[in-house]
Amino acid sequence: MSVHKEIKRITTNTIQEMKQKGEKITMLTAYDYSMATIVDEGGVDVILVGDSASNVMAGHETTLPITLDQMIYHAASVVRAVKHALVVVDLPFGSYQGNSKEALNSAIRIMKESGAHAVKLEGGAEVRESIERIITAGIPVMGHLGLTPQSIYKFGTYTVRAKEEAEAGRLKSDVLILQEAGCFAIVLEKIPAKLAAEVSNSLKIPTIGIGAGQQCDGQVLVINDMIGLTKGFKPRFLRQYLNLFEEINRAVQSYVKDVKSKSFPNEKEQY
Repeated sequence: MSVHKEIKRITTNTIQEMKQKGEKITMLTAYDYSMATIVDEGGVDVILVGDSASNVMAGHETTLPITLDQMIYHAASVVRAVKHALVVVDLPFGSYQGNSKEALNSAIRIMKESGAHAVKLEGGAEVRESIERIITAGIPVMGHLGLTPQSIYKFGTYTVRAKEEAEAGRLKSDVLILQEAGCFAIVLEKIPAKLAAEVSNSLKIPTIGIGAGQQCDGQVLVINDMIGLTKGFKPRFLRQYLNLFEEINRAVQSYVKDVKSKSFPNEKEQY
């Protein structure tokens, strides 16, 4: 029997048990009630209310513009739908980097106002103090290393990270720092599969990969990309399970045609 099926509500503890038993962890994003209902009923272990909402919900070029208030709004909408999955919420850019007190206040607001179960933040050694402070308050923290989209202007590109020895070495030391600081899991984004495998094997806590190969303890994708709601975004790591953009587009065109031609509503569709 898988750990996932035995548990009514997934917790941070469940996620760690899954790593110990070699059971892969599934994570998808959701930003609203309707989608979260579908994702949760689909059996996903973790739902991430990602700051990717900045891109897919609000149309921004990066994740930077989304605010703490907006993240809380999305998170609360998701939490109302979820009965099974662990709900993790991204701390948005500017809500934790300044100092650990601000980081704690941001995390407390997310937990109190949205009802979520954990927060996620990007970075290694430089955010250790913030992570420890948040965890001391009883709030679970998921880390995020590799390509950290909130630092996109520093990187200058969305290309694969940690290909060079120096950056790979820093990542190896950062994962241990995050584990020691008390993170319950770490997202590894767009790093070489070999490095992700090495890192995953060196940790007691699970890794969740996106573009980081098969050896991570779990996988995450942005739901809008995975079901083809986003048009034209097809990186190598993405497996697209549907093409909803085309299907919904066709439905809209049919509706427009039916209304214009006066075939909708028909006799049966009126009172």
